[in-house]
Amino acid sequence: MPSYVITGGRGIAYEFAKQLSSKPENHIFSVVRSPASVPELGKLAAENKNLHILTADLTDLPALKQAAKDVAAITGGTLDVLLNVAAWVPYDSNSFKTLYEFKDNEEVLVQDLRTGFEVNVIGVIYTINSFLPLLRAGRTKKVVTLSTGLADPDFSYLADQSQSGPYAISKAATNMVNSKYAADFAEEGFVFVAISPGMVDTATPGETQAGAGGQRDEQMAGIMKMVAGFKKAFPNFTGQPMSPTESVNLLLGIVDTLKPEENGTFISHHRNKEWL
Repeated sequence: MPSYVITGGRGIAYEFAKQLSSKPENHIFSVVRSPASVPELGKLAAENKNLHILTADLTDLPALKQAAKDVAAITGGTLDVLLNVAAWVPYDSNSFKTLYEFKDNEEVLVQDLRTGFEVNVIGVIYTINSFLPLLRAGRTKKVVTLSTGLADPDFSYLADQSQSGPYAISKAATNMVNSKYAADFAEEGFVFVAISPGMVDTATPGETQAGAGGQRDEQMAGIMKMVAGFKKAFPNFTGQPMSPTESVNLLLGIVDTLKPEENGTFISHHRNKEWL
């Protein structure tokens, strides 16, 4: 039975779990920080007995190692695909500031940089290292880490993306993590790929953005500025985000057909550098 480990339980991670667990021949393991915080995933696991929910924070190495042991106990010590989906993605008004706009509040900038690095870089390393022994014994040896087009320096410049510094910087470092593992394990037949899922609407139905009215206005202004930059770089971009279902359909089409020559690459949901 093909086996998949997915980090995260909302948005894209939930959609991965939903689509993959719909096939009875798959073994799916969702690793989440708090199962109680993702009730929809719990409902999905109750409906699909091939979906297992494990508890571990990406920054908690002992918990991740225990999760790997739990997976091994079910699969016989193997794993085919690791999907690094969970990440630190800030949605407050600070996430739309430029680096210079933190000039009188650098401690907030430093904290965001540290959080982004701890989760999006160290957390990914912890996760990969914990599951590598199982992947080595697996058949397909695929490690897919979700990234973002904002981590592409050329696109960031062309699209006037001066905001979202800590997030973009952390994801650029994540891409280098992918490259380092790809170089290390190429001879063993591994395929490590960083993929941007595109612009995806991951809001939970009925959920509103946090913050007071003024903060929400700042967020909306930041989003509008970001989209305007996207349209500058890609004039045909409509400004409409994809649904998680649409994005994951495209992503699984790539995951299922990854080739050895794609090892170490950073690509979009279109399998190229077209980020939108």
